Amino acid sequence: MRNIKEDERLSKLNHSCAHLLAQAVKHLYPNAKFWVGPVIEEGFYYDIDLDDEVITEEDLPRLEKEMKKLSKDGKRIVRHEISKKEAMEMFHDDPYKMDLISRMDEEEAPISCYTQGDFTDLCRGPHVETVKELKHFKLLKFSGAYWKGDAKNKMLQRIYGICFDNEEDLEEHLKLLEEAKLRDHRKIGKELELFMTDDLVGRGLPMFLPNGYIIWQELENYIKEKERKLGYLHVMTPCVGNVELYKTSGHWEHYKDNMFPAMEVEGESFVLRPMNCPHHMMIYANKLHSYRDLPIRIGEIAHDFRYEASGALKGIERGRHFCQNDAHLFVTPEQMKQEFKNVVDLIFATYKDFDITDYRCVLSLRDPEDKEKYHQDDEMWEKAENGLREVLNELNIKYTEEIGEAAFYGPKLDVNVKPAIGNEYTLSTCQLDFCLPAKFDLKYVDKDGSKKTPIVLHRAILGSLDRFMAYILEETKGVLPVWLAPTQVNIIPVNNEYHLEYAEEVKVFLEECNIRVELDAREEKLGYRMRESQTRKIPYNLILGDKEKEEGFVSYRLHGSNETTTLSKDEFRNMLLEKISKKVKEL
Repeated sequence: MRNIKEDERLSKLNHSCAHLLAQAVKHLYPNAKFWVGPVIEEGFYYDIDLDDEVITEEDLPRLEKEMKKLSKDGKRIVRHEISKKEAMEMFHDDPYKMDLISRMDEEEAPISCYTQGDFTDLCRGPHVETVKELKHFKLLKFSGAYWKGDAKNKMLQRIYGICFDNEEDLEEHLKLLEEAKLRDHRKIGKELELFMTDDLVGRGLPMFLPNGYIIWQELENYIKEKERKLGYLHVMTPCVGNVELYKTSGHWEHYKDNMFPAMEVEGESFVLRPMNCPHHMMIYANKLHSYRDLPIRIGEIAHDFRYEASGALKGIERGRHFCQNDAHLFVTPEQMKQEFKNVVDLIFATYKDFDITDYRCVLSLRDPEDKEKYHQDDEMWEKAENGLREVLNELNIKYTEEIGEAAFYGPKLDVNVKPAIGNEYTLSTCQLDFCLPAKFDLKYVDKDGSKKTPIVLHRAILGSLDRFMAYILEETKGVLPVWLAPTQVNIIPVNNEYHLEYAEEVKVFLEECNIRVELDAREEKLGYRMRESQTRKIPYNLILGDKEKEEGFVSYRLHGSNETTTLSKDEFRNMLLEKISKKVKEL
């Protein structure tokens, strides 16, 4: 889908259409007050305070009708420049606009606003010349959004929309949105009974159902096997930690707002951990190490908790509880480059296994002007950033640099994927850290007998298993390769009276090889059971009738195919086991 924000014409159209929406809202809801209405990658939105009134999906067509009426009216969109005093007089009864104006510097250039007919709004612009240009739009959805993104503030109503120059582009975009709905992992997760959420448990706290947990376990086994072959040592650490642990690491100072509140128990303060590095630092510190012990690679599939804003929660892609495929590599300066290269190789080998090709590499650096977010040590930062840049260049990895995206303790390589729907996000990361090893006073005995501080590489290959699963579900539309599928084979006897006994025999035969099998012996028509199996996206569907029973064969259909293939039981089992062991990507 097109990035509206990066297209100058579309950005101007959508910026103007946000004002058209606000004008229509003001006509239908005279008491409405407005916060901001920016252009975003997917179009635009406007945050609105309607007091006690609530906009629902049924109200969107009514708003669209009013917007079309205003567009036909053809009013020009006129820019004005006014002083801060004039702006405060103009918007004196709107606390949201007054908040914006009050934070503007008196010395700044005059404040700009735009007027179209009976509606005026603060805005930097630019806008189109007339509302008549705003013909081809669609209001897409609505949601709640805290004022200024702060959960302590009032919940506003956010309406999303999109605008194009012509009807053809709009229709094409809407078709893509429909495709995106089919790919949404939340929809797939519900249909295939993979995971669930319930407000009684808590928002952002997904629970994996049996089918989903099978996928989760397969992903865990996959990455742990790869890591073990590379010399990783897996550990298990608690989901809580003493607040003093996070004060030592610096997370309490730099990350406290993203943590759940501390719990007071017997004079101690504990917090649900948002990440695992402090625990792994303590495991390293458990005994003295020689340079001969390094590199030490500590890995964990770790349960973490972060207090995400409710508006940012999205199924298992972004929750308040997730499981990281985390590891920390303790290395000498001489080992750093090779270990970093090994991590990069592991990332790209994993992407090859899952056929992930749409990604980009980002060197995430600190913002030197931000004195709060980052650990203050200019020499450390210069050394770390230059070191990471040098390694990426030596590996001939194409990357872009982004200021202000580093972890508080060091720069990092982020590998960002573009999912089938939604915005780009980071899947894998490798972070270079000179800071935490010093904070925890970690040491190893070097060749000359002196004690040195190791360098730490923080890395996650699958990122979180939850987010990785969401990504794979959306990429495949839930049609998973056979090794990942919760149910790999569904056996359907044509007639229970004559074929059920043979079906049960085949089921046991396959289960003995740890193939995940179901037997559908319901008293339903064969066609109905086959269609339902297709709906559940089970890779292999065995249809067993007279011929199969008499000859000891099986006949199968792949998901999405109408072709039937007949093999002996042994041939079918061996074919399936080979596909599973090789983790074949396609059916």
